[in-house]
Amino acid sequence: MDLKELLEKIEDYKEKEVVLSGWIRNHRKQKEFGFIDFSDGTCFKHMQLVYDNKLKEFDDIQKYHIGSAIEVTGKVISSEGKEQAYEIKVSSIKLLGDCPEDYPMQPKRHTMEFLREQAYLRPRTNIFQAVFRIRSLSAQAIHKYFGDRGYVYVNTPLITANDGEGAGEMFQVTTLDLTKLNGKDIDYKKDFYGKKVGLTVTGQLEAETFATAFKKTYTFGPTFRAENSNTKTHASEFWMIEPEIAFCDLEGLMDIEEDMFKFIVIYVLEK
Repeated sequence: MDLKELLEKIEDYKEKEVVLSGWIRNHRKQKEFGFIDFSDGTCFKHMQLVYDNKLKEFDDIQKYHIGSAIEVTGKVISSEGKEQAYEIKVSSIKLLGDCPEDYPMQPKRHTMEFLREQAYLRPRTNIFQAVFRIRSLSAQAIHKYFGDRGYVYVNTPLITANDGEGAGEMFQVTTLDLTKLNGKDIDYKKDFYGKKVGLTVTGQLEAETFATAFKKTYTFGPTFRAENSNTKTHASEFWMIEPEIAFCDLEGLMDIEEDMFKFIVIYVLEK
């Protein structure tokens, strides 16, 4: 079962045996017993696992490293510690995937610059767990807001010859080997699409055509800007929400924007 499911119905599982699969976030070892901080990624909270030397695999468990994947079987009991109300008394732990001793995500505070160099491991840290849960919920809220109000969701092209009314510089997309041109002009007739294309800067124009057929439509997807502006407000790749509504003026559009933003904030806080 998932840890999230267990914690939501923890009273129902008290004194019952459960089986969980996840990762070791911290491991505190004593001579006759040990504590494992356990997480399976399904929720922000962790579960403490308690084991002692009565287990036949006690010596093996003591060698398990932080970051290792495990399958644990144990009984849910009331905790004697102050940090948590419940913990799991371990009856067995199976090592599914070991980690080296120099595993980078040790239980301490890491700088963002350090995490930048640990791209494939940083989703395991608390800050990335929090940020991407919020981002996931925000995306769900966006679709729910427009879906509940009768908008049609449109998937607009990511590769296009449309520069979005000059909205921004485009990243060029080509199948030609530009290193072999030797200063010659590009013959786009030999390219994949037979003309110059790039990554989209907006789905606006396609969404507008759908608005003239469905009245209310929106696009929500990745967009790209090749602007050489190195500030935190200029991103080369980002996701953009673009509603297009027929028979709507600027005042009406601003009301929709405000209503949508409030809905997203409330949705995320509630979830």
